[in-house]
Amino acid sequence: MSTKDFIEKDYYKVLGVPKDATEAEIKKAYRKLAREFHPDANKGDARAEERFKDVSEAYDVLGDAKRRKEYDEARALFGGGGFRPGPGAGGQFNFDLGDLFGGPQGPQGGGGGFGGGGVGGGGIGDVFGGLFNRGGAGTRTAPRRGQDIESEVTLSFTEAVSGATVPLRMSSSAACKACSGTGDKNGTPRVCPTCVGTGQVSRGGGGGFSLTDPCVDCRGRGLIAQDPCPVCRGSGRATSSRTMQVRIPAGVADGQRIRLRGKGAPGERGGPSGDLYVVVHVDAHPVFGRRGDNLTITVPVTFPEAALGGEIRVPTLGGAPVTLKLPPGTPSGRVMRARGKGAVRKDGTRGDLLVTIEVVVPRELGDKARTALESYRAAAGDEDPRTALFEAAKGE
Repeated sequence: MSTKDFIEKDYYKVLGVPKDATEAEIKKAYRKLAREFHPDANKGDARAEERFKDVSEAYDVLGDAKRRKEYDEARALFGGGGFRPGPGAGGQFNFDLGDLFGGPQGPQGGGGGFGGGGVGGGGIGDVFGGLFNRGGAGTRTAPRRGQDIESEVTLSFTEAVSGATVPLRMSSSAACKACSGTGDKNGTPRVCPTCVGTGQVSRGGGGGFSLTDPCVDCRGRGLIAQDPCPVCRGSGRATSSRTMQVRIPAGVADGQRIRLRGKGAPGERGGPSGDLYVVVHVDAHPVFGRRGDNLTITVPVTFPEAALGGEIRVPTLGGAPVTLKLPPGTPSGRVMRARGKGAVRKDGTRGDLLVTIEVVVPRELGDKARTALESYRAAAGDEDPRTALFEAAKGE
């Protein structure tokens, strides 16, 4: 989030709440929108993903009392987010945002300049200091969040339905052990002269604006190694491998992306770890299929069973078989239901087992079977089951 975005974006509008909304109202609005636009519920929808990011960004500010106060003060200071030139500026905006948010003080260090103490005695930079970590001694040791990691795991059909704990071996960036994360062989890096320890540099963005980017000289760290560590080459980070036991919840689907908070790469300077995203692949089963929380199976039956009815035994996944009552005259393709024999849901209950009946026609007949079927055909008469099709076709 840049300072320009912070001032110009209307986070109350993003969450759909009034400016005097209570903490409870803000939290309720955020939860509703987060569920609606969560990437897991809108796979492949780039607009929903962008909306989810905007909602999360808005709640990060408005959900924190201190940051919300700073945000309200900043927008009030700039007239609700619009940067306006002062009187006599001729419509031109000529001051630099780098001076405004934590740059050097005005002439003679006076309090009347934008960088001085003209706003609340601490300068406008104080309003944004806690949000952008610019200016002041704290910027050089500001914590940095670790990177997110993505991994993949392949489960058997049964493991996906019932849940499983699997080992994952991951490689990620971590603090270099040789230099304790300083990047310097002797552990004594110096402050970057380019960004003066902030990790950011300003550049002209057109129209008088000044935008910030990570400092390329120190790679955003604010420090430069005097004698670069031979292991990490002065970056302070090295590749670390580890094996983690990860619990995959029951009922996970093929292609599902699971987020494990704080299980990603370690942060820098005491910052929080990133997140681990696990993409799950599920092997096919030779007998069972899956439709949401329900399992599916196709069961063959004989013609006499379908015509006369009876009881049939049906296997279940990892459990005892169930017995289903087959009504007389059951057609091929009919779906029957064995309740509670499906996949495990999030609440611990189970879906159903959907049983599709398939009437089997024998390829070869013995003499007795042929004689019996000929007798049946004679008893059934000359009724043609296709007559209705021809009648319907004439109607067209």
